[in-house]
This record gives sequence, C-alpha cells and structure tokens, in this order.
Amino acid sequence: MTQQQWDIIVVGGAYTDFVVRGPHLPVPGETVMGHDFLTLPGGKGSNQAVTAARLGVKRIAMVARIGSDRRGDEIIDAFKQEGVDTRYIVRDTRTASGISLIQVEEHGQKQMMFSFGAGQQLTEADISPVADAIRTAKVLMLQLEIPIKPLLSTARLAHAAGVPIIFDPAPPLDTPEELLPLVTIIKPDAKEAEKLTGQAVHDRETARKAAKMLLQRGVQIVAIQTGDEGDLLIWQEQEVWLPRLPVNSIDATGAGDAFAGAMAVALVEQRSLEDAGHFASAAAALTTTRLGARPALPRRKEVQDLLAHLSTVS
Repeated sequence: MTQQQWDIIVVGGAYTDFVVRGPHLPVPGETVMGHDFLTLPGGKGSNQAVTAARLGVKRIAMVARIGSDRRGDEIIDAFKQEGVDTRYIVRDTRTASGISLIQVEEHGQKQMMFSFGAGQQLTEADISPVADAIRTAKVLMLQLEIPIKPLLSTARLAHAAGVPIIFDPAPPLDTPEELLPLVTIIKPDAKEAEKLTGQAVHDRETARKAAKMLLQRGVQIVAIQTGDEGDLLIWQEQEVWLPRLPVNSIDATGAGDAFAGAMAVALVEQRSLEDAGHFASAAAALTTTRLGARPALPRRKEVQDLLAHLSTVS
C-alpha cells in the first residue's frame, strides 16, 4: 500500500479575484462608485486549501489547472507562501488562468461573476497522477469549479478507498445525482441547497427540510446555511445548531470556503462533529471581518481566541 503522504487534497479552482467594495450593489444598468479595490489569488478550492494550512494542517496538496501566464505564476507563488503543495497543479499553455469579479456592499453582501478559464480544462488524465495520493489522503475536498467527469472520477476514487469527501456545491450549478452517495459532508448555502433540493431555504426549519432531503439521497452529513440566523449541521437523527456569531462583518466573500477548510481540519484531527461545527463556524465568522477572501482567511490562534471569548460570555 502507498504510504500516506497528504492530510488533505483539494481538487478545484485556483484563479484571481478582482474585488471592488462600494456603498451598495449596482442594479442592472447602474454605475456605482466603489472605494476599495483588491487583486488577490482566489478560487473556492484554493481558499479552502489555504484555510486548512493557516489552521495548522501541514500536508496539503492542491490539484488544479491554471494558465501559463503571469496570473498563474502569482497563484503558484501564493500557494507556496502558504505552505500548500503545488506539484499536482497543471499549467495550461492554451487557456488563461480563471478570474472572478466580486462586488461587495458596505454591509458585506456580495455578487460575483466567474470565468474559470483553464480550470474548466481539467481532465481525468490530470487526475491520474494523483490517484495514489488521493487513495491514502485523510480528507478530499471538492467543489463545482471543475468539469463533471474529473469531479466524479475523483470522488469515486476516494470513496472506494474510504477517504472522507467534503463537497461544496458551489457555484450553484447542476450536481450529478450519482455524486451525492459518495459524499461525507456537503456544505451548501441557502441558494445552493434550493438548487439541489427544490426547497427554498430561509430559516432553520426550511434548512432542516432541505438537509433531510440530501440525507435521503445518500449524503452522510449536511452543513447547511439557514439564511441570516446561522448554520445547521445535521446527520442521521442528530443536529447541531450553529448560530451566527457576533462579529463586525464587512465582506462575506470566502466565509463558506473558510467553513469548509476548517471542517476538513477538524476531520483530520478527528474532532467530534459538534466541535468541528463550532470550529468551522468561528473560522467563517472571522473571514467576514476583513475585505477580500484570501486576506481574511483566519489563522488558528484567531479561531481559538474567538471560541475562548465566546465561551466566557455565553
């Protein structure tokens, strides 16, 4: 058997975020004067890998496809600075690295538009060199930033080897039904949950209904956003309520990625699901307190300090 080398392997998107913050989000045809602008390395998979690294996991590898362009070089450099291994990242010579355009209003609400670029050229052949590593990893993380064929083949590979899979069904695209029974933890926000189930999610009760639909379709654990109230972590006949934490939120970008990355760390550390949920909730809350996803992803001490503070005031 191949010796275990990785704690977490992330297969997903790595691209560049262009972020503008202004007083409110524009409606169609409107021009809004922004007052902050950032260019940052991004991508859901990329942010999840960096979150896990910042929270203390040392053996993390990223699997992605990026362009052979300057932005691709910057993406690789940023991973190396964070301690994320890049040996499985493929450089595409024909397609540019992807980008996301992100607009954020003063209360932290956002809207985004993506062009995945080279990320959508990822193939099953790109996954083959990573197969042994995936089979012996402690956790595999997936999103909908890559084409369906390599997504499914990667999930089947990990599932057959007994590797836990955390699946973030974002952006809210069509999810193949055969993927769900392979998933250990699925982490949809309210819109993604509705896309998956047809159940509108706006509070704790509607989130519970959507989550139970996903459990019935084969997912083991559901971590679902309930709207503005918080998140619900539910499995079998048990659930943990994760209320929205009292922080000064200015930008929600990356909060879901921080939640997923922190859940992966908790799985690696073999925490209970309840403890994992609160750890992930704190990581997500901290991410909303700074502008941009990548700069806002928290360090382990920040998460520990927030949890310690909340325990003293509860």
